[in-house]
Amino acid sequence: MGRPFFITDVFAEGPYSGNQLATLPDAADLTGEEMQQIARAFNFAETTFITGGSLEKGFDVRIFTPTDELPFAGHPTLGTSYLIRNELLHSEAKTITLNLGVGPIPVTFEEDGVLWMTQNEPAFGGIVPHGRVAHALGLNTADIAPDYPCQYVSTGLEFLMVPLRNYDALKRAHAGPNDLSRTFFVFCRGGYDDTQDIQARMFASELGVVEDPATGSANGCLAAYLAEHAFLGSPVVDARVGQGYEINRPSQLYLKSEKSDKGYDIRVGGRVSLVAGGQWLV
Repeated sequence: MGRPFFITDVFAEGPYSGNQLATLPDAADLTGEEMQQIARAFNFAETTFITGGSLEKGFDVRIFTPTDELPFAGHPTLGTSYLIRNELLHSEAKTITLNLGVGPIPVTFEEDGVLWMTQNEPAFGGIVPHGRVAHALGLNTADIAPDYPCQYVSTGLEFLMVPLRNYDALKRAHAGPNDLSRTFFVFCRGGYDDTQDIQARMFASELGVVEDPATGSANGCLAAYLAEHAFLGSPVVDARVGQGYEINRPSQLYLKSEKSDKGYDIRVGGRVSLVAGGQWLV
């Protein structure tokens, strides 16, 4: 006897775009080892498992890459919330909350079809010399934007944020195992179309993700970084990011960020589409 699964495209503006997510909605009886095996079999950037919960108390969800369990990830949060609301509850609820390893993460549904997650307060970590980062990415030191730091940032999952001078450098960047970070997020000003403000890529080979089509957790860190360093000219961020174009999975993410005396308000949004469903028979 099988158990149902769904596949969604997250941060997708059209067919065959965005980041693929597999979700098993009835997973309370699975062990962590079994979840890891299933995630490895799907071999998507992440697979999610719903283990319980309710609309009132939030839904308990675990997230796995092909090699590791994560306390938080962005596109799994949006994709799983979409499925809970539209396929499991058949609800018109405005907010779905997921109980993740980093705590409760609320997701709101807007009338224009964009889902928004509110991420945790960012933690800004150490700064790495440009030369060391360039070497790890197969770039020259001059490829990194000189007026901005390469800095570790986390809203639940840490990334090394790397600002680049231009798209030529972004295209040449690549990262394998190294002694700096398991996760690199590289970005530059400009868009893949005239609606976007930032072009970006994410590498996490040690997590089983050579390159990610769309990374909501990293873009939450980016939203914080853009505000902290006024990268787009203002500490208030309202931007669109293109990611995944180099691997033929074009994705668009919406960012909002603002710093106040109370801290940061970090939100990342995107559209979600249901593309497949079936029965897991193993």
